Amino acid sequence: MNVKEDLLSLAPPKEFSRRDFIVTVLAAGFAAAVRPIAAQTVIQTDSTGLIAGEVKIAVKDGQIPAYRAMPEKGKNLATVLVVQEIFGVHEHIRDVCRRLGKLGYLAVAPELYARQGDVSKMTNIQDILEKVVSKVPDSQVMSDLDATAAWAAKNNGNDAKLGITGFCWGGRIVWLYAAHNPKLKAGVAWYGRLTGNKDELRPQQPLDMAKSIKTPVLGLYGAEDQGIPLEIVEMMQDDLKAAKSPSEIVVYPDAPHGFHADFRSSYRPGPAQDGWKRLQEWFKKYGVA
Repeated sequence: MNVKEDLLSLAPPKEFSRRDFIVTVLAAGFAAAVRPIAAQTVIQTDSTGLIAGEVKIAVKDGQIPAYRAMPEKGKNLATVLVVQEIFGVHEHIRDVCRRLGKLGYLAVAPELYARQGDVSKMTNIQDILEKVVSKVPDSQVMSDLDATAAWAAKNNGNDAKLGITGFCWGGRIVWLYAAHNPKLKAGVAWYGRLTGNKDELRPQQPLDMAKSIKTPVLGLYGAEDQGIPLEIVEMMQDDLKAAKSPSEIVVYPDAPHGFHADFRSSYRPGPAQDGWKRLQEWFKKYGVA
C-alpha cells in the first residue's frame, strides 16, 4: 500500500506523558476480536491519489492518535469526522476514511479510547465493553472530537463544511455530537444505540435529546438489530417528527446490527451500499461537500 504520512505530525510534544495515554500509536490491521471471517467480501480501498496515514491530534491533556485520508492536492476540503465502532480505529475504520478521501473529503478518525485502553488485542467483546468502553466519558469524546475538528481546520480542512459519521458505538456518538456542536453541518449515524443506562459518564442518551437536535442527522438502522429494538427506533422517529427536525431515519427490513461492516458475517451488501449512497447525498444536501 502506498501510504504517505506526515512524519512531523507524529512527533509528540515534550510535555506529552505516556502514563496518561495508553494508546499512543494506532494498531495495524483488524481488531483481534473481529478478524475478518469472509475475506472475499472485505472492501479494500487503496491510497492511490491520497495522503493517508497516522497523525496526532492535540487535545487538552496531551495527544491522541488518529487516521487521516484526503486527496493528495486537496485544500480547504469538506471535512468528515469518522467515529469508531467499539473496536477502535482498526482497518475497517481506516478504510472508511480512504473511501471518503476518494470522494474528495478530508476524513479523520481519532482514537477515542486512547486514555482508557487498547482494545486492538482484546479477543473478548465483553472485556472490551467492560474494561474500556464503559470507562469512556461522553464529555471526553465531545472534547476530543472538537479538537479533531480544530486540527482538520488547520490541516487543509474547511470548518464551514464539517460533517460526522459513526458506526455502532460511534453511531450513538453522532447523535450526541449533533446536539453538542452547533457548527456541525450534518451527521450520518449507522446503527447507533438510542437508549441505555445513564450515569455520570453518560448523562444523556440520544432519545433524551431527540427534540433538541437541530443539526440534520441521517440514522441508518436494521429492523433485525437484536440490540436496538425497532420500537425504540420508531420512538426516535416520532420525537424527531414532533420537533419538526430535519433529521431522518431509514430502517432496512432484513438488516441486522453491523450491516455495513464488510469484514463481518453481519454484512449486507444491499443496505450497506444504499446507506453509503444516502450518506453522500445527505452530506451534499446539507453543505458537507
